[in-house]
Amino acid sequence: MKKIINTGIAVLLFCVFYSCSESWLETVSNDTYNEANWWQTESQAISSINGCYAVLRNSHIGGTSNMSEDNITPNSYNMSGEIAIATGNHTPGNDTRFRDKWNVCYQGIGRANNLLDNIDKVVMTDALKQRIKAEAYFLRAFFYSKLINYYGGVPLILSAPNFAEQSDLPRNSKEEVLTQVLADLDNAASVLPVSYSGADKGRATKGAALALKTRVLLYESKWAEAAAAAKSVMELNQYILFSDYRALFYLENEFNKEIIFDIQFKTPEYTNGFDNILEVQMNCAPTLDLANSYLMKDGKIMQESPLYDPDHPWENRDPRFHKTIVVPGYMYLGRIVPESKYFSTGFGFKKYTTYKDDVAQSVILNSEINFIVLRYADVLLMYAEAQNEAVGPDESVYAALKQIRTRAGMPEIEAGLSKDQMRQVIRHERRIELANEGLYYTDIRRWKTAEIVMNATVLSRTGQLVQTRTFNPNRDYLWPIHEITIQDNPKLQQNPNY
Repeated sequence: MKKIINTGIAVLLFCVFYSCSESWLETVSNDTYNEANWWQTESQAISSINGCYAVLRNSHIGGTSNMSEDNITPNSYNMSGEIAIATGNHTPGNDTRFRDKWNVCYQGIGRANNLLDNIDKVVMTDALKQRIKAEAYFLRAFFYSKLINYYGGVPLILSAPNFAEQSDLPRNSKEEVLTQVLADLDNAASVLPVSYSGADKGRATKGAALALKTRVLLYESKWAEAAAAAKSVMELNQYILFSDYRALFYLENEFNKEIIFDIQFKTPEYTNGFDNILEVQMNCAPTLDLANSYLMKDGKIMQESPLYDPDHPWENRDPRFHKTIVVPGYMYLGRIVPESKYFSTGFGFKKYTTYKDDVAQSVILNSEINFIVLRYADVLLMYAEAQNEAVGPDESVYAALKQIRTRAGMPEIEAGLSKDQMRQVIRHERRIELANEGLYYTDIRRWKTAEIVMNATVLSRTGQLVQTRTFNPNRDYLWPIHEITIQDNPKLQQNPNY
């Protein structure tokens, strides 16, 4: 700070004594980057799109908030966070995530818009320029899809940040924003390559744009269109299920053929706290309800299966159970887990930790495991759901679910199910397959089941009451816009009943 002030004084004295003219002051610095000297080279264009991707690493997009949002579902619990939303006591001002999610999405949108408005100034190959534009369209669509998922309609901004023009915009309708999201994804999918190599691995691909389009359409109950989009991903023949459900999330298996798009982390530059919040702080603790939702290995619920033993309730379960959840009495981190280890609910999460059952190691506070945004198993599940809702449980629905169940080590779905019966099977598979991946909170809201499953109690492994949840169906299907956000822009209309 002293150096900046002293430099300013020196410049001022120089101008006084040497009669600085206005033209002398209108210089462009050649030793720092600024708008006047930035959009010139290919490397600057690449740096700019990389800056758009960097927003994804924010904890409210690609970080720990994805897991912690399962704490607002029957899946998990946090004894020191998400309490207000989980118990229905949230207001527009008592949870900062309502503002943080909004702000970081618009930060990403602003960076993408700035790139799209300026990249044509850069002299570079047209193929690379068009690809970078397509990546920006994908990212803008991603950030806007997040906003409409949580808030509904939001201001639709498609130009570079301009405070004077954009600071007091009203909300566009959800349909207007959705139309733009789908247009951006179509633009992206028409240009993006199906894969990358070398240092470009991790960038958005054609499959990523189509898979995100599938999710957006599914969330809007556009069943036939969602099924068609999912099928277009499947027909790329770029993706297969990884052989081992647990190893899918190991650090050494990143960029495997199941991953469609993930958010890149790297130590020591760009780390996350996944290991820390799951194993040390235990900020996401599986509930008894989630544990009991895992079927037995024969595909039956525990009340109907001859494999169930009340003295050994966690034996003979869907193999995904022990690949997702840590249970006292079983091996993890190279030792038998003691009864006292997981103090909030009696369970812990394995998924998204870098630890293994049979390997003893010290606790990692800063992890570099990537957060998976889109994977092929989700595409198969989205296809099954959309196709079932559009035409019923045809052979293609059974085929998609067979892949999921076979990889898991579970029997096939019984034949002859009705659409309603298949709907329940698919919803169960989504909950189990995607547990702790930040998707179930949206699932129970779009299915309109949150008012049932969230007006309930949370129990620990031993059946002790941990928390009583409340969900108001007239209010809680959308988040409020934070009161500070509305103070900054009074033209924003608050969501109903907040």
